[in-house]
Amino acid sequence: MSLFNQGAQPQNRAPQSIGFLLLDNFTLISLASAVEPLRMANQLSGRELYRWTTMTLDGNQVWASDGLQITPDCAAAKAPALDMVIVCGGIGIQRSVTREHVLWLQTQARQSRKLGAVCTGSWALACAGLLDGFDCSVHWECLAAMQEAFPRVVMSTRLFTLDRNRFTSSGGTAPLDMMLHVISREHGRELSAAISEMFVYERIRNEQDHQRVPLKHMLGTNQPKLQEIVVLMEANLEEPIDLDELAVYVNVSRRQLERLFQKYLHCSPSRYYLKLRLVRARQLLKQTPMSIIEVASVCGFVSTPHFSKCYREYFGIPPRDERMGSNTAQQVAMMPIPQALVLASTPGAMSALSQARSESTFASVRL
Repeated sequence: MSLFNQGAQPQNRAPQSIGFLLLDNFTLISLASAVEPLRMANQLSGRELYRWTTMTLDGNQVWASDGLQITPDCAAAKAPALDMVIVCGGIGIQRSVTREHVLWLQTQARQSRKLGAVCTGSWALACAGLLDGFDCSVHWECLAAMQEAFPRVVMSTRLFTLDRNRFTSSGGTAPLDMMLHVISREHGRELSAAISEMFVYERIRNEQDHQRVPLKHMLGTNQPKLQEIVVLMEANLEEPIDLDELAVYVNVSRRQLERLFQKYLHCSPSRYYLKLRLVRARQLLKQTPMSIIEVASVCGFVSTPHFSKCYREYFGIPPRDERMGSNTAQQVAMMPIPQALVLASTPGAMSALSQARSESTFASVRL
C-alpha cells in the first residue's frame, strides 16, 4: 500500500515509461540525476510509478564524458512503449547528433510522446525542430550556440523549463530538480519532498532559479576591464564602491565605464551593481534565517524600506513574501518521511546571445 497520498491518481494507473536516449559523450551525472528520483519515487511509494529504459540508436555501448562505457538496455527502435523520451547530451553535442537521431525524435513527436532533454540534449530536439516556439533550458556552455543556430527556440538561463509537453534541463544536478517537480505534479509534493530528504537535498530548486553563467565565458577575453569591474562589484556588495572609484581602480574614465556596461550588458553600471546586490539578497532570504533588516544591511542598503522598494520593483514581490514562500518550500522539502521523505534573462539579453564570446550582452548573474 502506498505511504503517500496519490490524490486523484488512480491506484491501478499503469507506470509511466521513460526512455533515456544516450548520445556520445553524455554526462553521467545528468543521467543519474534524472533517473534516481524515479527509482526513489517507486521505493517510497511502494508502487511502480515509473519505468525507465536506456537506449542508443543501434543498441551498442556508448561512452560517457567521464570515460565510462555504458551498455544501454536496447536499441531505440526496439524500445518498449514510451510515454516520454529524454535526450541525454554532453560534450561535443554538435558532433553527437546525427540525421538518424533527428528522424527518430521526429517520429516520437508524431506519436505524441512527451519530449525532454538534460545537459546539452536540447540541441538534438532543436535540430529536429521540436523546440520551435518552446521555452528551453540547456547547459550554459551551449546557450550562445543554440541561440544563434535555432532562433525560433526561446532560450532561457533557467535551471530547467517545463513548457507544455517539453521538459528541458541544464546540466549537473539540475535534472534532479526537474524530475522532482514532474513527480510533484503527478504524485504530490509530499512524495517529492520525501525523495529530496532521502537524497540529503536541502532545497528543491524551482523554475525561477537560474544558472550562473560566467561572464568570462560570455565575453571571452575581449573585455578584461569589464570583467575586472564586475569582480570588484561582486566582492563589495555590503559596502558598494562608488562608480568613480571603480573607474579609477581599472584605469578607465567614468564615461568609458558607462559605455562598456551599456554596450555589453545593456544596462548602466549602477543598475548592474544593484542587480548583483538584489540577487545576493534573494539568496540570503531563501537560504538563511537572517532577518530582512540583516539582509538589507549585508547587501549594502542603507534602510529596510529602500531595500524593500528596490526588491519589489525588481522581483515583483516584497522581501517578506519571498521569505514566506521560501519558508513554505523549505517546510515541504524537510517534511519527515512517514513511518513504514544572474541576471534573469530578458528578451533583449537573450536576443543578443548570438553575439556571445565576441560581443555578448549576457550578464554573469542568476536570480
